[in-house]
Amino acid sequence: MVLRRNEAGETGSVQVIYASEPTPGRPNEDYLVAGPGWVVLLDGATAHPDVDPGCAHDPGWLVRRLGGVLAGRLAAEDGAPLDDLLADAIRAVGGMHGECDLGNPDSPSATVAMLRRRGGRLEWLVLADSPVLLDDGEVRVIQDDRVARLPSYTVEAVRAARNSPGGFWVASTRPEAAYEALTGDAPLGGVRRAAVLSDGAARLVERFGLTGWDGLLDLLDRAGPREVIRRTRAAEAGDAEVNGRGKRFDDATAVLVRF
Repeated sequence: MVLRRNEAGETGSVQVIYASEPTPGRPNEDYLVAGPGWVVLLDGATAHPDVDPGCAHDPGWLVRRLGGVLAGRLAAEDGAPLDDLLADAIRAVGGMHGECDLGNPDSPSATVAMLRRRGGRLEWLVLADSPVLLDDGEVRVIQDDRVARLPSYTVEAVRAARNSPGGFWVASTRPEAAYEALTGDAPLGGVRRAAVLSDGAARLVERFGLTGWDGLLDLLDRAGPREVIRRTRAAEAGDAEVNGRGKRFDDATAVLVRF
């Protein structure tokens, strides 16, 4: 699916173009919402088959609820900081869980990447491994790499590190995770284009090394998000060394924002 949206505002127009594709044979656990001057991308963490999340809901349910609440908050345009908006959304979705065990560290979780135009600034929030790229004369990468720096990836080690000091933070059941996100802003006038990526769409750089971040942003701008995902699927299909490197395929969402 591709969305083209032009919104005229006091600081000019914004165009958002995206494509999203699930892991072959599985539902898509990525979820994107966008409005005049803002974008939110959530990437649900696929549940490990040997783990009891203590929850009746799956990551797809979580990202849809979080996305819906965040869209409502951002549409209100009340100027609240992005981390406050995310904390409120996590708290609100927690109230939708019913009898689920919200204290279970394996509760469904998601990464969050947000961009918002506010006045003359472009604000961002990144929680876990969905990077944001900004081109303000040079390509800047806003990336939360704490997941990539864990000393161990056993089920037990990841459980202990999730939403814990010294570990990594995701959107799940703890609102305070929002304040562990990377946040910042830049003068909007200096930003020509930006990208928001789920980790599945960042694989051409991070896993396969087929291009750099500059090259990935140029490919997005020149050929579009569908082509980024097509090349990613081709690289995944030809990956003969998948063992020990995680999932062969992953949900992939690529978003290009032009100013």
